[in-house]
Amino acid sequence: MRATPQVPAVDVVVPVHNECADLERSVRRLHAYLTAQLPVSFRVTIADNASDDGTWAIAVRLRDSLPGVAAVRLEEKGRGRALRQVWLASDAEVLAYMDVDLSTDLAALLPLVAPPLSGHSDLAIGTRLDRSARVVRGPKREIISRAYNLLLRTTLATRFSDAQCGFKAIRADVARDLLPLVEDSGWFFDTELLVLAERAGLRIHEVPVDWVDDPDSRVDIVATALADLKGIVRVSRALAGGRLPLAALRSPRQAEASTGAPAGLVGQLLRFGAIGVASTAAYLVLYLLLRIGLTAQWANALALLATAVGNTAANRRLTFGVSGAPGRLRHQVQGLVVFGVGLALTSGSLVALGALAPGAARPAEVAVLVAANVGATLLRFLLYRSWVFGRGVGPPAVRPAPVPSFALDPAVVQPTRSPR
Repeated sequence: MRATPQVPAVDVVVPVHNECADLERSVRRLHAYLTAQLPVSFRVTIADNASDDGTWAIAVRLRDSLPGVAAVRLEEKGRGRALRQVWLASDAEVLAYMDVDLSTDLAALLPLVAPPLSGHSDLAIGTRLDRSARVVRGPKREIISRAYNLLLRTTLATRFSDAQCGFKAIRADVARDLLPLVEDSGWFFDTELLVLAERAGLRIHEVPVDWVDDPDSRVDIVATALADLKGIVRVSRALAGGRLPLAALRSPRQAEASTGAPAGLVGQLLRFGAIGVASTAAYLVLYLLLRIGLTAQWANALALLATAVGNTAANRRLTFGVSGAPGRLRHQVQGLVVFGVGLALTSGSLVALGALAPGAARPAEVAVLVAANVGATLLRFLLYRSWVFGRGVGPPAVRPAPVPSFALDPAVVQPTRSPR
């Protein structure tokens, strides 16, 4: 199929800054591959981020010599800035981007754009951390990549596996809704986009890729890491404060899966507090009953365990608006981990009471346990919000088999290992 500059199905953006050495070779190779292998119309858009080394002249020459190649000049640096501007101005159905070094094997491009084209997924991302991905890079970059994604899972409760792989696609209608909420204009742009998409319950398809590290990469790792940390703090605060209108991005199907509970901090605290009062009352009744025939430690553990399951179920549905069977078992398992933290706190308070006041009366035990449970309750809320139910009320990130709405040879849709 020939490339066409008019209303393409896919717009592949290549953001560049001072890439005169690689730009022409990479774009010609990408254009040749798309012309031969992509069964839908396409455009390749070169987004020049304030280059001052002749990159723009090469981009203009490619635009004038290759059908289906466009070029956009930005006077400010920033990969995120370039992607936002070009994506919002594009008339294509699906918007994609890839790094100019073409570190990602082009054989994964069709599997990347097929799910958004079919409407089966909202976004698609390449992942270098899947077991079936083949990655060639040094141990330093491998450790940094895995540590960064682990940090995201810990701080923002993300589920996608690889935030920074320069190989992504998004439906244009989703981009128009989501991009105005993304503040970063640099390297954190990818991460912020994915976090907000996931929290909005949008479907993220992951494509394992073959990837070879570019030894000439000029990314300032230290500066990028500091910017990413600032971005994580900013996004965490915005999500905790409920300031982002993510609920409006959910599809009707996703909205039906929710009870409609507000995602804001105040609403969640009120629900959590009411459930906590009921759980604490039930816990104290059970503790006093069990204490008749058991030691304080055993009575505390059994009473806390009995109320933990009900507490998790109630908060799952009423506080965080999650309903339905998907994720129920996982939430209960994570709830038991939270229970373990509470058990350690309350049990530790009893140990401290025994050490400081041996033979303390039953009312003293109850008073100490009430105080310990207040602390355990606050900690439980933070863990529920950031870890157990902190991934939004929509479905988890999925890896569905793409079902394109256009005619494709099934053998073409699957990733192949093509020679570089």
